[in-house]
Amino acid sequence: MFGIFKRKKQQDEQQTTSEQEAERRSDEPAADEPARESVIEPVSEPVPARAALQEKPVAEKRGWFDRIRAGLGKTRANLTDGLADLFMGRKQIDDDLMEELETQLLMADVGIEATTEIIDRLTERVSRKELKDSEALYRALQEELAAILGPVSQPLTLPPKGEGPFVILVVGVNGVGKTTTIGKLTQRFQREGRSVMLAAGDTFRAAAVEQLKVWGERNDVPVIAQHTGADSASVIFDAVSAAKARGVDVLIADTAGRLHNKAHLMEELKKMHRVMGKLDASAPHEVMLVLDAGTGQNALAQASTFNEAVPITGVTLTKLDGTAKGGIIFALARQLGTPIRFIGVGESLDDLRPFVADEFVDALFDRERDDAQA
Repeated sequence: MFGIFKRKKQQDEQQTTSEQEAERRSDEPAADEPARESVIEPVSEPVPARAALQEKPVAEKRGWFDRIRAGLGKTRANLTDGLADLFMGRKQIDDDLMEELETQLLMADVGIEATTEIIDRLTERVSRKELKDSEALYRALQEELAAILGPVSQPLTLPPKGEGPFVILVVGVNGVGKTTTIGKLTQRFQREGRSVMLAAGDTFRAAAVEQLKVWGERNDVPVIAQHTGADSASVIFDAVSAAKARGVDVLIADTAGRLHNKAHLMEELKKMHRVMGKLDASAPHEVMLVLDAGTGQNALAQASTFNEAVPITGVTLTKLDGTAKGGIIFALARQLGTPIRFIGVGESLDDLRPFVADEFVDALFDRERDDAQA
């Protein structure tokens, strides 16, 4: 069993500047008159290369499980290789082993609540004589970690084609990969045969609008946008109206992430949420929080901040391949309990995939798995 320890991721013509105007317009039938929008339609010419957005070439086509296992290399070195050293050569389960195990989990960003729950459950199993040696304890640890992730392993489910628009509001601080995630989700939904529209709701950063336009051009989808500094709620109103009028299956809306101006950001998100609800009482159908795994425990604080403004319904955890702090996923699962929709373990378009708890734990502990389904 311990052999595994030896194997060491333009512009809009008019600007609506007040919530009253956006909400007044939302009371009018969207389908009866065209929305006042600035639409960047897809172009037929090849899009100029943008280094930050281009998919990196790969030497060979690898299965998803191989990619996630490679992407979790740094986290595995931090968590499971440390556990390997802890358990290696030890047979007896004693207080020292349990204390060292607790320390190792905390150092791997598993979090206090998740770690406490794991240690308590393992201690109980030891006291009941279920676990008689360190090897049994190690297997039980993997089971407990998988049990924490199980409840949040819930894929994003879209309605049947033709019943849209399914509106996704994407939130998160600047730099976590919101725009790139939107682009990758767009391609995923298109592969499923769904029509997609994008909304450039981050009107405070010109670069954010430009990035979204590039993704729209690359994926041949329309982008609803206005000029820098425009009212975000107005952009969202235009986008939802246009998506409904055109019968689009999925509308994905980008948002700002300026936590240095927290109060204003929270009010802005609330207003966007309200405007969506006026056009469609069930919208947004998903509020997706994008988190950078490399931020570690700070991701929990970010989640709490955004959840104050809008009810988070799903999490996408990015950049797992670039950090040793991937253990944060257990803290998120235990303390938030919010479904984890997708994880990112690389820059390739195929490196953003639906989160599957058992698959993640298998990759983390470098266990063999049939990759035929990937």
